[in-house]
Amino acid sequence: MDNSGKEKEAIQLMAEADKKVKSSGSFLGGMFGGNHKVEEACEMYARAANMFKMAKNWSEAIKCLNAAIDIYTDMGRFTIAAKHHITIAEVYESELVDIEKAIAHYEQAADYYKGEESNSSANKCLLKVASYSAQLEQYPKAIEIYEQVGTNTMDNPLLKYSAKEYFFKASLCHFIVDELNAKLAVGKYEEMFPAFSDSRECKLLKKLLEAHEEQNAEAFTEAVKEFDSISRLDQWHTTMLLRIKKTIQGDEGDLK
Repeated sequence: MDNSGKEKEAIQLMAEADKKVKSSGSFLGGMFGGNHKVEEACEMYARAANMFKMAKNWSEAIKCLNAAIDIYTDMGRFTIAAKHHITIAEVYESELVDIEKAIAHYEQAADYYKGEESNSSANKCLLKVASYSAQLEQYPKAIEIYEQVGTNTMDNPLLKYSAKEYFFKASLCHFIVDELNAKLAVGKYEEMFPAFSDSRECKLLKKLLEAHEEQNAEAFTEAVKEFDSISRLDQWHTTMLLRIKKTIQGDEGDLK
């Protein structure tokens, strides 16, 4: 089936779902399995959304998912509503490239997961929010999330390895805003989470702080290169490190 066929079928499904929702709202519908009709409508909305996605009709796909979300939240089924919010966030993230809207849907999903005590799913969404917030230079928001998730995971034997990564990211965000803030933050994280002190991330931060204090761009780059040769730094880290390095006077702003 080509895209226009998928789109036609999606429009039909959406219309049928709308009809089911309307008929379930009546008194008789409520008495005779109205809930069942509404569940079916939600499934139809989800199927229609998938077809709209295949046809690359993103705005209709989002409309269908939002319709399903409204019903699921009314029914108190927040986990499935959260999943739909994530799907919408992913469309905004990769297809429509509207990061502000992606953030809003990840935040909503995180709220619903928290309410259902699904903390690890909530944290996954929050980390997306933090990562994008930092990219958009909303550092206080990113710091708050990284600290919160770091604190939540540092006492969990399975997750504590990740905690140092979150404290590292929070420190980088602090560093862009203010060198002294970063210094205080690193000290605070070491106190809260002694394992952080021994991490390569913490050692790198200390070298970077020293280089920054001396306004030594070369030492800064050297420390980053040395770290990167053992643990590859991803695009996010590189972006943040470049922003910090640009605050060293007379720096050209690359990490070569």
